[in-house]
Amino acid sequence: MITRRPAAERGHANHGWLDTWHSFSFADYFDEKHMGFGPLRVINEDRVAGGAGFGMHGHKDMEIVTYLLDGALEHRDSLGTGSVIRPGEIQLMRAGTGIRHSEFNHSATDPVHLLQIWIMPDRAGAAPGYQQKEFAPERKRDRLRLIVSPEGADGSLSIFQDARIYDARLSKGTKLSHPLSAGRRAWLQLARGAVTLNGTKLVAGDGAAVQQEIALDIAAEQDSELLLFDLP
Repeated sequence: MITRRPAAERGHANHGWLDTWHSFSFADYFDEKHMGFGPLRVINEDRVAGGAGFGMHGHKDMEIVTYLLDGALEHRDSLGTGSVIRPGEIQLMRAGTGIRHSEFNHSATDPVHLLQIWIMPDRAGAAPGYQQKEFAPERKRDRLRLIVSPEGADGSLSIFQDARIYDARLSKGTKLSHPLSAGRRAWLQLARGAVTLNGTKLVAGDGAAVQQEIALDIAAEQDSELLLFDLP
């Protein structure tokens, strides 16, 4: 069963410096039908104006993944981390017992476009932590590339949850398949382009909840970029 989450039906707020879309309930947006999907709690698509950003604020007991689409994001946190994240790099921040951080557009003039993802961990009270890694772009060309997993397989970042995240950049006409084990579900978030997923058409910004399927068959109708979440 494929349930499409249309881009235009997501929660939306435009604060001037921040234009943000929420796939699930977040901040002032609340929809009891869209509170998350399994341990996947947040997918926010953010565009942050040059020179703007989120001041220091706190999180607890959440695995937070940041995926850059365009531009660069400057990160600082209470662990002493200072870094800049660019497209091709994945950031995973473990909030654990508590962490404070800030995120600012690294450019004073150009916007930054990103997806921020929150996944609920399988344990509470873990020590906070930070991971960041650059992944070679050719490894996601016309294939699914593992970027986050519980065991850090294939050089992926490690997460405290039985969840795996893949990314892909597909050329028009590419077809690929991903098997789903018994009892697993999936979420596909399309960042750019247009694809069909098991016959359901998705366009940029759309998400799709996948349940009771044995495989995901993806066909790119345009050059496309996506994230795939394989979930318990």
